[in-house]
Amino acid sequence: MLSSHYNIGLTEAGCDEAGRGCLAGSVYAAAVILPENYHNDRLNDSKQLSAKARYALRKEIERDAMAWAVGIVTPAEIDKINILNASILAMHRALDQLTLRPEAIIVDGNRFKAYHDIPHTTIIKGDGKYLSIAAASILAKTYRDDYMLKLAKEYPIYDWQHNMGYPTKAHRAAIAQYGITPYHRKSYNLLGDGQLSLNFK
Repeated sequence: MLSSHYNIGLTEAGCDEAGRGCLAGSVYAAAVILPENYHNDRLNDSKQLSAKARYALRKEIERDAMAWAVGIVTPAEIDKINILNASILAMHRALDQLTLRPEAIIVDGNRFKAYHDIPHTTIIKGDGKYLSIAAASILAKTYRDDYMLKLAKEYPIYDWQHNMGYPTKAHRAAIAQYGITPYHRKSYNLLGDGQLSLNFK
């Protein structure tokens, strides 16, 4: 069972991102503030849940949260500042949009940059330990999936409706045959050949 809070007694925002390892599409992040004594036995790391369960939980999170928001960083921005900085920026953008100012921030993973003067704690595998981070992982994942499904209608040959932009064989085969789209991350090793795909302009 996941814990409700890391910083007991403080208004705490949990943050997580989705799409960091993708070859295409923006990286999404979410920030969620849940009530201090909140409980939801079905809430877990988004990677441990089915798509149907994630979308059902998204409705509950949005209903029950004291505040929530989603931040986005584009592929062009990722290429400019790298994916680590982009993931952190997406979290900052989510925090910017919260209607309630948190007194503490907890983040999935081991890297983060200070957000104003609010204390933060990084927690490895935090999405499997704390409800607010798990909630953030679900929002980030589902909103990013919605976005990739829209892009898949525009560019069906890359199989984004199934791989969501991740580096599958079908995705890389399509890149090799047809080249890239404006949504691909040019700074990534798109073909999986150990080389940056600098020939793609």
